[in-house]
Amino acid sequence: MILPSGAEGVLACQHLRAAMKAGHISTAPHNEIPASNIQPASLDLRLGEVAYRVRCSLLPGEETVEQAMKDNLIDELDLRGHGAVLETNRPYLVPLKERLALPASIRAKANPKSSTGRVDVFTRVVTDHSDRFDHIAHGYTGPLWVEVAPLSFAVRVNEGLSLNQLRLVTGTPELSDAELRDLHQAQPVLFVGGDPVPIDDLFLSNGMYLSLDLRANGSGRAGYRSRDYAPLLDLTASEAANPEPYWEVVQSDAQDRIVLTPKRFHLLMSNEAVLVPPKYAAEMAAYDPTSGELRTHYAGFFDPGFGYDAGGRFHGSRAALEVRAHDVPFMIDDGQRVCKLTFERMLAEPETLYGESIGSSYQRQEETLSKHFHTGD
Repeated sequence: MILPSGAEGVLACQHLRAAMKAGHISTAPHNEIPASNIQPASLDLRLGEVAYRVRCSLLPGEETVEQAMKDNLIDELDLRGHGAVLETNRPYLVPLKERLALPASIRAKANPKSSTGRVDVFTRVVTDHSDRFDHIAHGYTGPLWVEVAPLSFAVRVNEGLSLNQLRLVTGTPELSDAELRDLHQAQPVLFVGGDPVPIDDLFLSNGMYLSLDLRANGSGRAGYRSRDYAPLLDLTASEAANPEPYWEVVQSDAQDRIVLTPKRFHLLMSNEAVLVPPKYAAEMAAYDPTSGELRTHYAGFFDPGFGYDAGGRFHGSRAALEVRAHDVPFMIDDGQRVCKLTFERMLAEPETLYGESIGSSYQRQEETLSKHFHTGD
């Protein structure tokens, strides 16, 4: 795969296919990457045959992941067939089926899939000789591993299941706040009630901040909170589960506020709807911890076409926000800013965009629960 000199951008689906053909992304012989795993600007990564339960999270530093894991290994689980159960609050290391042999001009980054974050399963990609999670160095050649830690529910997983995604990037395509403001002025990317957010109402600081919708739209339901002692959640099941044993409804008070229960996982909805134009990609960034005793970070990729309709029939899709308070109860208000999006240029417009045509699960979403649950609404 040859890129133009000075190229900058996130690689689109057609580039990912070219990278696979050139051997920059590969798998074991006779184990082709499914076409459905190639998203507009990312690749769904697949779990391998075995999961290693380790006593603690780790980064390999000067070692390979396999070397660093040896002194921390507790158990080995077979993921073939029906798979295995991963228990809560225990880290597991799983070799992925995909491996990389990147050109010197290309780096990669990873994030949990949206459906993974929404069931409170924490994932991070680990590579050999690295001191950072989810960031893969320019020119990296070697295997990929994923650290998996279910936090709210014990989950069943199996070989081939995709819990996280990979993006390839060349150059520095991130938009500055000034560039993001210019983009919104030319092609609005943030909406409330179907109307573009006025340019002077944007809150920008190394990205575009989103706020909470806790008004519950008259339903009394502002979101969901994970239940303690929930049953096993089978992520390999073809049928969606009943959410009631796993989630309790969060109701806002008369002032449109809720109190986050310490340590419990909450699913809430953004007030704003996001539109990612075809020539751009977005990513939810970690929330600044100085802004309060909460964490809104299961950083996720927003592919080109999220919230976009070429015919203008709708403008934007709201974002599901995964929120956890730390050590004390924490009150949050309707309209409170709790997360931000960063935008990047695509190397080229993808041949396919996020949306119904490729089976995307969360276009025009008004429900925070993942595709693993049926709502009955």
